[in-house]
Formats: sequence, structure tokens, C-alpha cells
Amino acid sequence: MNSEFFYALLLFILLSQISATAILLSRLLKGAKRRSPLLPQQADPSLLGKVSVIVPTLNEAERISPCLEGLSRQTYELREIIVVDSDSQDGTQNLVKAKAENDPRFRLMSDDPLPDGWVGRPWALHMGYLNMSDQSEWFLGVDADTEPQPGLISSIVKVAEAESYDMVSFAPQFILQYPGEWCLQPALLMTLLFRFESAGVDAASSSRVMANGQCFLCRRSVLKKLNGYTTAAGSFCDDVTLARNIAAAGYKVGFFDGSKVIKVRMYEGAKETWNEWGRSLDLKDAANSAQVWGDVLFLLCVQALPLPMLLLSGYLLYLGNNYPTIIAIFSLNAFLILLRYGMLIAIAPSYFGTSFFFWLSPFADIPAVLRIFLSSLKKPTKWRGRNYQSNS
Repeated sequence: MNSEFFYALLLFILLSQISATAILLSRLLKGAKRRSPLLPQQADPSLLGKVSVIVPTLNEAERISPCLEGLSRQTYELREIIVVDSDSQDGTQNLVKAKAENDPRFRLMSDDPLPDGWVGRPWALHMGYLNMSDQSEWFLGVDADTEPQPGLISSIVKVAEAESYDMVSFAPQFILQYPGEWCLQPALLMTLLFRFESAGVDAASSSRVMANGQCFLCRRSVLKKLNGYTTAAGSFCDDVTLARNIAAAGYKVGFFDGSKVIKVRMYEGAKETWNEWGRSLDLKDAANSAQVWGDVLFLLCVQALPLPMLLLSGYLLYLGNNYPTIIAIFSLNAFLILLRYGMLIAIAPSYFGTSFFFWLSPFADIPAVLRIFLSSLKKPTKWRGRNYQSNS
């Protein structure tokens, strides 16, 4: 390679990384003033029967029991728990029926056949919305892989009402088990933390709103205005799509740290994490192409390139190439790697326990950014056992 071209390329990369780092720091600095994690709260009479919980299910027998148990431990703020099942064949329905025998708040229903243009999860949640009690003021979508802690619902409703939020969702505490997922999952999570505001910081623009459908609280009146989940019907990231649509309609939307009130065991191992979570993290269903690919380039600069650029510039310095550009590249990427480990320390409380492999997750940053890139190329055709080729 021509040396002049090579150093011109390095200068271009340096300038791109400087710009991206400035954007990253502007986001992370806001996190220093973010809201503290929510703490469990006891219900009071003013919350009586305010909340309907909707749980979408499809073959969740192996992991739904902690969710059902956690919901049953919520108190009188919870009016009903509607489990909307999409024809599970693994005994999920029997587990729900058994729970309903001891807790009349549980109700099992089957969703209607999936219409054209709809993805299964938003359709099930929409069916739950249509069948929730008119007397409930709040809709709470909860995923079957979550473990609601005592005091969850009263905590989130109290903060939403006290601060006049119309919709809030919550980042959970993650439960990981295997070495591969301990490396990959935090790296994938970091792609979200780098692109969007931290949990506990309200986004300035509806297009940058972040949300988590694992615990998604919304006023029933707001959903009525938006006709339920119809504006997110075909989205594989329906939580973010709906949250951004709600924010764009002028409602107050928040994203809080719920690590002390809800836990989640999302996927079994690195392979499933890569396949299932990785193909929706691009959030392309909730953004335009310019934003999606701008975010990919941003992640390339601040998450994927720092380690290889540090090694390359270090090697060039070792060979005696002490050009200002090389020194600047080495310094900037050393800073980005230190920042990455600082972020790792910051998110450690968001994990149940800490594995040695968690601290190796920065070495999975290149695969994580690659996964976002691959996901951005095309819409999923299969999701949770359903084929969506006709919708792609």
C-alpha cells in the first residue's frame, strides 16, 4: 500500500473517531446525573386495581414459572394478569391454568390468527390491550422470561404518576450463565448504551427514545389514542417503535433503571443471544435508514475500532513511526478502551452475579458491532418459531 495513502487513511479514521468520541461523551456525561435505580415500593389504597398486566407467550413452559410467581406476589395494585398465548404446544397453557386456580387475577386467552402485516409479539400485546378491563388505568406489558420482584408494580406506577409520565419502560437486571454469553451479551448491550441515553435520562428527541418491552408501562388512555399496538404492528422492535410513536405524539416517555425490581433470563448461551437478540438490536423498524447506518458507523468508530487501532498504532510507534497522527490515534484509542472498561464497571450492577468472562466482554466488541451491521442489512424472516418471509 502506498505510504501516503496509508497515512491519509489513518488521518481520516482519526478524525472520524474524534467526532464520534465527542458525540459519545456528550451522551455519557448526561448519565452522571441520571435517576437512581428504582426501589421496591409498597402499594397504598390509591393504587387499588389500577394495573392490567399482559404477558404474551409462545412455548414458554421452560421459563415462565418465575414470571408467573413474581406476578402473583404483586399486591392489590394489580387488577388482572392476562396471558395471551399463541397456540403453545409445550405445556405453557397448563402452567397458567394451574396458577389461575390459586390466583383469580390470572386469565388465559388465545390470540386470534396472526393478520398480514403483524408480528406475533405486538399482535398478542394488542389482543391483551383490547381485552383488558376498562377500569384499569395502566397497561403493563411483561415478557415471560422476566422475574418480577415484590413491589415492582407499585414502584413503577408511583414514579410514573408522581412525575406525570404517560409511558415508561425499565432496564432489568440480567441473569447470565455460560461463559460465551457473559462475553457477548454485555458487548451487545454496550451497542445500545453507546447509541442512546442511559436509563434514567430522558431523551431529547423522540427519534432517540429507548424502551424495553420486557417491562413496558403505558396509560391505557394513551394506547387508546394510538389504537393499541397498530402503529408498531410489523415491527420486530415493537417496544422502541411504539415508545417513539408515543413520544412523537407529544406524550411524556421515560426509560428507567429497574435492575432492583425486575430480573430477566433472556437467552440460553452465546449462540441464542447472537441469533435472537442480535437481529433486533439495529432497531431499524423504529428508525430511518440514515439513522440506522449512521449508528453503525458510529459504533464502528467508538466500539469496534479502538482495540485494533490501538494495536496498530502501538506497533507503528514501536517501529519508530512517531508521527503526530500515530501518537494521536494511540492516545485516543487508549482513552476509548479505558472508557469502555469504565462503562463495564458502571453496568456491573445490572447483572446478577459477576463472572470473570464479563470483564472479557470488550474483546467481543468487534463481533457485537458486526452483528448490528449484519442485522441492519435485512429484516428477519423467522422469529420465535414463526416464519415472516411473506412480510419481509
